[in-house]
Amino acid sequence: MKSLLKLTWIEAKLFWREPQALFFTLIFPLLLLFVYGGIYGNKPKAVFGGFGHVDVSVPSYTAMIIAISGLISTSVIMATYREQKILRRFKATPLSPLILLTADVIVIFVMTTLGMILLIAAAKLVFGMRFSGSALSFAGAFFLSCMSFFSLGFILAGLIRTARTAQIVSMSIFFPMILLSGATVPLEIMPETIRTYAKIFPLTYVVQFLKGVWFGRAWSAHLTEIAVLIALFVIGLLISAKTFRWD
Repeated sequence: MKSLLKLTWIEAKLFWREPQALFFTLIFPLLLLFVYGGIYGNKPKAVFGGFGHVDVSVPSYTAMIIAISGLISTSVIMATYREQKILRRFKATPLSPLILLTADVIVIFVMTTLGMILLIAAAKLVFGMRFSGSALSFAGAFFLSCMSFFSLGFILAGLIRTARTAQIVSMSIFFPMILLSGATVPLEIMPETIRTYAKIFPLTYVVQFLKGVWFGRAWSAHLTEIAVLIALFVIGLLISAKTFRWD
């Protein structure tokens, strides 16, 4: 436990020194909120079930933060460690891969949570955002979504050797996913064809799950989304265990 706590603290300090990770996790979602919130406002609209643009955007942007942390931060951090031979040095110590991965997950989860809190606070203070669900239910959905996407990130981390390659691959997956999953543009205003194709992206299920519980729907109404995220988590763990290497 002492080794885990110490390594987690070190990982946290390293994360704060990484401007790219901080920008995309904490600042970028706020920029989207202020830009689109300023354009569309937050007046209730029939297409959103009586809620405003900001109301439906906050859980969607939360899903985007999860994707940023899972796909980009996780893969780039681990690839950087491998490229700079940091993982090889860890291999020479009694430290197990589980402790290292756990420390990274804790730090990235905390930063993802911080990004969500900043987003919610800004939306509430500036746009009068409405929330009609259960905070505990939303927290559970947020946690499951994070673990699922973190496991996906560790798949990339196990397969990619360099940080530059990790950035290219993760961005290539990230941008089409956030544009077509409803994470940035609500699916409610997209053509039916786009909504059909959106189902191939794992992030779509995160968006639908978070939006559902955000507006008060029970978990039982999202069994498909839950099944997909649990499957993604399990598959990610199994593949990561096979592909993880120190160098």
